[in-house]
Amino acid sequence: MKTYISPWPADMAAPSFPRRLSILGATGSIGLSALKVVSEHPDLFTIVALGAGRNVQRLAELAATWRPSHLGIADQPAADELAGLLPAGYAPEIHVGEQGSCELASLDEADVILSSIVGAAGFPPTLAAARAGKIIALANKESLVLGGHIIRRVCRRSGAVVLPVDSEHNAIFQSLAGHDAEDVRHLVLTASGGPFRTRDKAFLQQVTPDQALNHPNWSMGAKISIDSATLMNKGLEVIEACHLYGLPPQAVKVVVHPQSIVHSLVEYVDGSLIGHLGTPNMMIPIAHCLCYPKRVSLPLKTLSLAEAGSLTFEEPKQDLFPCLRLAFEAFAASKSHPIVLNAANEVAVALFLQEKIPFLRIPELIEQALEAHEAVDVEEPEHILEIDARCRRNLLERLAGGSNVRC
Repeated sequence: MKTYISPWPADMAAPSFPRRLSILGATGSIGLSALKVVSEHPDLFTIVALGAGRNVQRLAELAATWRPSHLGIADQPAADELAGLLPAGYAPEIHVGEQGSCELASLDEADVILSSIVGAAGFPPTLAAARAGKIIALANKESLVLGGHIIRRVCRRSGAVVLPVDSEHNAIFQSLAGHDAEDVRHLVLTASGGPFRTRDKAFLQQVTPDQALNHPNWSMGAKISIDSATLMNKGLEVIEACHLYGLPPQAVKVVVHPQSIVHSLVEYVDGSLIGHLGTPNMMIPIAHCLCYPKRVSLPLKTLSLAEAGSLTFEEPKQDLFPCLRLAFEAFAASKSHPIVLNAANEVAVALFLQEKIPFLRIPELIEQALEAHEAVDVEEPEHILEIDARCRRNLLERLAGGSNVRC
């Protein structure tokens, strides 16, 4: 196995403390958890930038607390509203739109960029951070799903480093520490199974958004909660793992672990399995990345194995949850197929949350888009954005016209 981005390069020194953070997606669940980590250890960090989408009120509240010199927001009307909500005498530079997010990701005064924008929108700022040679705490798996080969290439040139915030990839990162890459046989990603693990197809045909959003173990945003319910989240993580660690998809396994205590494991050639255990709280992997290689205390209850009781594992039900299979197939098909996979999924999830399509229509739309897609070259970021936009546009147009989907 050849590692491309993680683990941390042996010849690279970690930035000193206090570390200067730029948080993209500051009003989301990952961004807010990161700020909790910072609150616990204010001597270790300086917040230089906070970026958000359209939650102007929440960003204004965070800005008033942390007083970063840079803020980012979705568009100019939101920027004007934000400026009016800031305390008197506090006048940070406000960056707007995708370009603004890329500016926050590449600020000279930032050491570490937390990339936690949801979905494909996170790719441009993650790429900007990579080009700027930053340490990227990556919570936006779509950046690697869409263009992991490009991110790898840019990181090699710039010296940027990606540290995985997703609990599964962070667990693998920790489980690889001190071991030789060539001794790895498989990466084993664990999945909770989502809220419908024990349900049948008849139940899934009637699922509501509220039911799908009710994850049994994790508190997450709407999009990732639906992805967990369909197992697409795990499919995207398989692709992310392949890019992070330079593996083919057949070297990545997925196992359902309903308790979400074992966050993932590495299987070595001698048959050993080394994994990371912990309570299901994102503050743990966030703190690990923001402080790496230092470990810090967190205000969380320590995991008690006795209280946890039995830990169980089972195979994923890919007949009921085909999104996992679709992700494996997309990655094996071409570099452009994962872009279509992700775009179709984001459109389908949004339609489901709007109650415009049923739950089981999500994988159907994704599979139709993948079957219709013809592989194309994806060597530059512009290619990714073009394929992504075309797939979304065609999918919505076809649905509006009652036709099948082509991307």
